[in-house]
Amino acid sequence: MRFGILGPLQVGGGESAITAGRDRAVLAVLLLHPNRVVPVDELVDAVWDVEPPATARGQLQTCVSRLRRSLAAVGVPAETIVTGPAGYRIATGPDELDAQVFERLVADARAAAAERDWAGARDGYRAALALWRGPALAGIPGPLVRRGAASLDEQRMLVLEDSFELELRLGRSGDLVAELTDLVERHPLRERLRGQLMLALADSGRRADALTVFRTGRDLLIAELGIEPGPGLRDIHRRVLAGEVGSAVAGPAEPVRPPVRALPRAIEDFTGRRETVIRLLKEIEETNPSFPAVHVIDGMPGSGKTTLAVHVATALGARYPDAHLFVDLHGHSVHSPLPPAAAIAALLRQLGVPGERIPADAADRIALWRTELASRRVLLVLDNAASTAQVGPLLPAGPGCLTVVTSRRRLVGLDGVRSQSLSVLEPGEAVDLLARIAGGERVEAEPGAAEEVVRRCGYLPLAIRLAGARLAHRSRWRVADLAQRLGDADRPVLAELAVEHRTLADAFALSYAQLTEATQRTFRLLGLHPGEQFDWPAVAALTDGPPLAAQEQLDELVDAHLVDELDAGRHRFHDLVREYAAGLVTAVECEAERRRALRALLDFYLYVAASISRAIEPTGNLRAAVAGEPARPDLVEVTAREGRRWLEVERHNLVALVHLAVEQGLHRYAWQLARANWRQLYLGGHLDELIQTHTDGLRAAEALGDAAGIATMQNYLASAYFRLGQFPRAADSLRVVIGLWERLGDVAGQAVATANLGLPLMMLGRTREAVRYLERGLVLARRSGDWQTLPNAMTNLGTCYMQLGRYPEALRVLRNRLFLARQAGKSALVADTLGGLGAVYSRMGRHDRALRRMYGALRLQRTRGHRFAEGDLLNEIGMAERARGHPAVAAVRHREALAAMRDAADRAGECSSRNALGRALLDLGDTATALEQHQQALLAATGIHYLYEQARALDGIAACLWPTDPAAARSYWTRALALLVQVGSPDQHEVCRRLRELG
Repeated sequence: MRFGILGPLQVGGGESAITAGRDRAVLAVLLLHPNRVVPVDELVDAVWDVEPPATARGQLQTCVSRLRRSLAAVGVPAETIVTGPAGYRIATGPDELDAQVFERLVADARAAAAERDWAGARDGYRAALALWRGPALAGIPGPLVRRGAASLDEQRMLVLEDSFELELRLGRSGDLVAELTDLVERHPLRERLRGQLMLALADSGRRADALTVFRTGRDLLIAELGIEPGPGLRDIHRRVLAGEVGSAVAGPAEPVRPPVRALPRAIEDFTGRRETVIRLLKEIEETNPSFPAVHVIDGMPGSGKTTLAVHVATALGARYPDAHLFVDLHGHSVHSPLPPAAAIAALLRQLGVPGERIPADAADRIALWRTELASRRVLLVLDNAASTAQVGPLLPAGPGCLTVVTSRRRLVGLDGVRSQSLSVLEPGEAVDLLARIAGGERVEAEPGAAEEVVRRCGYLPLAIRLAGARLAHRSRWRVADLAQRLGDADRPVLAELAVEHRTLADAFALSYAQLTEATQRTFRLLGLHPGEQFDWPAVAALTDGPPLAAQEQLDELVDAHLVDELDAGRHRFHDLVREYAAGLVTAVECEAERRRALRALLDFYLYVAASISRAIEPTGNLRAAVAGEPARPDLVEVTAREGRRWLEVERHNLVALVHLAVEQGLHRYAWQLARANWRQLYLGGHLDELIQTHTDGLRAAEALGDAAGIATMQNYLASAYFRLGQFPRAADSLRVVIGLWERLGDVAGQAVATANLGLPLMMLGRTREAVRYLERGLVLARRSGDWQTLPNAMTNLGTCYMQLGRYPEALRVLRNRLFLARQAGKSALVADTLGGLGAVYSRMGRHDRALRRMYGALRLQRTRGHRFAEGDLLNEIGMAERARGHPAVAAVRHREALAAMRDAADRAGECSSRNALGRALLDLGDTATALEQHQQALLAATGIHYLYEQARALDGIAACLWPTDPAAARSYWTRALALLVQVGSPDQHEVCRRLRELG
């Protein structure tokens, strides 16, 4: 074998020549996941179990390069380690990794045991255990490697226990005592091992020693864990005490019943579900042997329930030697569900009960069934169950039996069972499954296309099997050809996922047919919902039904696994189920009904968003934009109580609904819904989504010829352009807005747009022109009589005065704004104004007064969640702290500001933060980092034409350079001065002074 991990790491058949710790860790993780892509982040975590360095990815590439050279040196091809778009994969053949050989030998041994080939099973177990050379991956540290190694060590112990059980069955008790004694000493809390030692001792005539082993174990369990021994160990203790085991009292052997093996063939290409399989096996092994075990596997159509059930049953077959039974209950099929009496008759015939002995009466039939199982250890698979009522009579009552039930519905009425709901596969597992079906070489040659195929299949096992089968039978197709077909918007994915009589749509149809008529209608109408998630109020609006009915229908869809419940009250479709529902609603519902439902959904979302946004917007123009009353005030009222959390949770839905409204010609809903969601997108820094919704809204308003709607959309598009640093574009949009409001005679609208235009002009260095617009905006605001228009105009004008060094005028305007804000009781406006006043005082050198106001404003801003406003304040606080001689405090504040500006996606704010941080770092003596910050600020500010911050960046670079390169510093200061003169900033005087000092 080329690789060994069942003990110290081996490469090329001998102890590993790879000595570098990081290289060994990387190779170990790859070998723990053979033939699977291990993401780069996972490998980084394996190498650096604490905070990884910034260069971690580059160092990881170096590790892989060294590994390839080391492998080649011992005769292992370097290409064994494959680089993929998401990570790295190690390619191993069937006999090249000892862990894979071990797994195969164990599976063969268990299969032999299932066929009562005890000698073959014993040889298989011995061969598998002989591969072990010590603890897995001994000597390689790191939590990720140790977790994988611990899993392998646990598998070895489970196989040891299985082999001992087989040896006991074969009468080799005396040979096992010494080995079992040693293992129990090393693993004193493993009750199964202790029980096997007791049986070996008792069978060797050493009953007293067996009882001592029990007492020692019991004392240890109580002392260490505070628990009594489990039922299995207690049962062995009882049997030893009663003399039911032990060669001295053993009677004639019980006649062996011919074994029944009715399980379907296990699928050779079973892939994934590793953690689920391990958990199921562990739960089954820990079951109290005095009671029957029942495990239910449920999940959506195509999730691989039957495949998993048969795989687990096959692995556990040796534990249930008397019979392996299987029956398809037709719970979701073209046939009617199989009645319990008919299912029992089929199972009795599998057991060999003659037809004439099977009673006609259902109760007598159940009694015979339970009698037949009373003394047998039977494994029973009940596939495709329809309901609890169908399954209940079939469950064995005798101890030592295992029943595995599969169902598309949650069988919540079954008591005393363990349930496992299957989700879709992990992406790596999905690609592995595709490779096993379509061919490993084809998938390895096109990893990106393979990932796209499984993504289009929604990581659903049945969908991937159907896609893989299409590839397997079309040798001329590339994987990319199938990916292209699945991604074709004009070609439904479900139409592509069909092979002969097997289609995914048919699988969904069987589950849909089991729903009540009302829930079928709800399922269809949900096909109109364009978003990722939904809740019961949205469903009630869509169906025009009462809230209780919507909740009950969602519960039914969840139980049928046609809808996933992500969290209490939050649901979503699998992508392919959504496509199926969308096809149904088009085929079944008339256009009028579809349009009615869509209007109702849009109306609900519009008025909830508007109700919440009115509470978080400082101005009142939203009420004018979205007037009228909702169609379902009951649903709007209960949903709006969630506040901004609802807007964030529903953000992607709101974006999708605006676009859908435009596409469906429901134009008024489109632009009004965009407007209602503006504040949340703006505050959250979701500027791409803001532009998308308002661009769609603009299309809708233009289609209506609604000048007010056009002006509203352009105004709020300008806000996004401004935050992104696209100042010319913002100014152009605002000029359009001003013209529209002038044409409509809306003075308040003109006031807002005129005042807003001042800001991009100021950023473009046209400060005096900006002041003219801001002063005119203030005049228009007063003329309109709408006080809510005044604050923005005052804030912008105060900022502009401050930039020009006109501090008394800035203070006058901002004090008036503070009076208005306090009079109206608007805490948000109070916070903004206190921050503005503090900034002016700071520029005037009155830093203590400035900081008192700004720290008070910061406390208020942090309760609002307005990250841009918070970042702006932190920058001003930092500059004041630096001016007071506290550069370390200033640096902390500027770093916090930079993070806030990034969260808000404000590019201009990032420039300001970097320049201010650079100044603080220079004061602290960190010239190199300061220079880097100013250089980044210069690059960003130049990209958005932000002249003032370009000038600050040039000034900062010059300050970093002048001690070592005065000539370069002079050049930068000269460029800075030209820009500061252009924008009219008083900072030009300080730069002039520095140039004079240079001479």
